[in-house]
Amino acid sequence: MSDYENDIAELARLRDQQGKPWRAINPEYAARMKAQNRFPTGIEIAKYTAGIMRKDMAQYDADSSQYTQSLGCWHGFIGQQKMLAVKKHHGTTSKRYLYLSGWMIAALRSEFGPLPDQSMHEKTSVPALIEELYTFLRQADARELGHLFKDLDAARADGDQVKEQGILKAIDEYETHVVPIIADIDAGFGNEEATYLLAKSMIEAGACAIQIENQVSDAKQCGHQDGKVTVPHEDFLAKINAIRYAFLELGVDDGIIVARTDSLGAGLTQKIPVSTSAGDLAHKYNAFLETDLVASAADVEEGDVVIKQDGQLVKPVRLANGLYKFKDDTGIARCVLDCITSLQSGADLLWIETEKPHVGQIGEMVDEIRKVIPNAKLVYNNSPSFNWTLNFRQQIFDAWTEEGKNLESYDRSALMSAEYDQTELAVEADVKIQSFQADAAREAGIFHHLITLPTYHTAALSTDNLAKGYFGEEGMLAYVKGVQRKEIRESIACVKHQDMAGSNMGDDHKEYFSGDQALKASGEDNTMNQFG
Repeated sequence: MSDYENDIAELARLRDQQGKPWRAINPEYAARMKAQNRFPTGIEIAKYTAGIMRKDMAQYDADSSQYTQSLGCWHGFIGQQKMLAVKKHHGTTSKRYLYLSGWMIAALRSEFGPLPDQSMHEKTSVPALIEELYTFLRQADARELGHLFKDLDAARADGDQVKEQGILKAIDEYETHVVPIIADIDAGFGNEEATYLLAKSMIEAGACAIQIENQVSDAKQCGHQDGKVTVPHEDFLAKINAIRYAFLELGVDDGIIVARTDSLGAGLTQKIPVSTSAGDLAHKYNAFLETDLVASAADVEEGDVVIKQDGQLVKPVRLANGLYKFKDDTGIARCVLDCITSLQSGADLLWIETEKPHVGQIGEMVDEIRKVIPNAKLVYNNSPSFNWTLNFRQQIFDAWTEEGKNLESYDRSALMSAEYDQTELAVEADVKIQSFQADAAREAGIFHHLITLPTYHTAALSTDNLAKGYFGEEGMLAYVKGVQRKEIRESIACVKHQDMAGSNMGDDHKEYFSGDQALKASGEDNTMNQFG
């Protein structure tokens, strides 16, 4: 018997055990509802998806072509539609995740209205979105399994045993839409205890992977903006410990911590850590500070801070806002140190926030990290904050310049112009954009590629196109031609929006609960029948 049939038999035994009070319970209906709710709690989701990520990480270690990908999302429906599309077009959700972006929560989910990415949004909105995403993913499972159950009933009614066995096999082997979510906890929303409490809520909602950055929590900036302030290593490592304790407390023993460093673009620190020996982390962190030599007491102004560093008294350069400045051109070295210390102190994956998508730049840092941690792996932000077209056209321009090619017909500063779109340089740049993820996985240790804000931009673009036509000369044709007809032609499940919202599942439940008395919505007058 199939697993599904075994469940029916077990539920029948349980019903019979209860006797007359349970006589109205249909074991097969109960088995269907059980199959449609495979993950009753977020903790079960976190355990299941952590196992997926650990397996994927091991496969990547053995073969760097086995990298993983995700897209950012700001609503459960968006995440659901992404995974439906993945299964439709690629047949499996394997190595495809979702990313939960703090930027998008701030911009789209805060009760304050749109906010910049500065950790000003409600921290409770983070676990709330994780729970919402998994609610929609589980609903996608329930909907598709519901269709299989309908097909099973039809095969039985037709007496087609071969088809019936095929559907039973499909039910047993059904691949869930529930995939890992890498969730952004920003800089922890406070001290290490605050980080622990929020991490715990995120894990209880289903998060198996939590990404935390080394910025000062109350001065946090978007990684692609100026004014970033980092914390000393011991402060950051305390928060990594806090997240690990949260995972262990909840029984998610293989939860994943992604340690993000913003040091490449951060030139400031708020705190000078206490060094007790020449080789400790505080000493290494302070060595990056820009300092002035103190030769005598006359070199010290009122309120100045003086430290002893490598046998000399020095005065760290302090700005008017009390922040301390790092030496110029130390970003790469600070990133490397951040990454090594994070991996040595419990992190599983790294995130290096860069100012451009350049395999060589990322690879240079990873090579240094791997001298100490050979299996170091990165999560990388394929950010919409980068002008991908301009960046890659300039990279090709620079490479061809080194090769001695004649580039008189190109203006490097104007390569974004549409007049270059059909040129050899532009075509070559697009080839490199297309292969960027595979190249970076192979040459720069990137295990996971994500786009943080894709649906922020796709929603704006598609809405712009619809509004342009609908409120213009096209009128209703703009919707019919630009949306609905495409949905039908491309077999987008959402064209049957009533079914997607759960109407057919509700009808099934009404039939289970009320039998022939059920008042169902799916009769012949339901306009969804127009879509076949």
